[in-house]
Amino acid sequence: MSIWMIWLAVAGILVAIEIFSGTFYLLMIAIGLAAGGLAAMAGAHVSVQFIVAGVVGLLVTLILRKSRLFRKPHPQRNPAVYLDIGQTLDVGKWEKPDDGNYRARVNYRGALWDVELLPEAEPKAGQFVIREIRGAVLLVDNCHE
Repeated sequence: MSIWMIWLAVAGILVAIEIFSGTFYLLMIAIGLAAGGLAAMAGAHVSVQFIVAGVVGLLVTLILRKSRLFRKPHPQRNPAVYLDIGQTLDVGKWEKPDDGNYRARVNYRGALWDVELLPEAEPKAGQFVIREIRGAVLLVDNCHE
């Protein structure tokens, strides 16, 4: 068995494992191993094959990290998509942790939600309007009626 076949066989095994694990990182390593196999096919020295495999694996991993798959969710403000925006909820007590943002835990729609006060709002007990949603956190403003 040629060395390039070993490179490609190990890359194939990693692709098969990746299918069951659900991570993209094994796929990126498999791409690096396939590049090492291509270097072996081209007749490169074994040390060059390992360098090529490592560099390509690292580059595709960095590209994956910069892709949309790992971006943090942005606050959502569209009430046509998120029906909770514009709804009111009651907050009994606000807590101010070290980062300076007022937070609370409230019962909304039959479940406990994390609520964060928008910077321009006043931290008093009462009714608040949901203005944005960031992940599982409701960003609220004072209810002006």
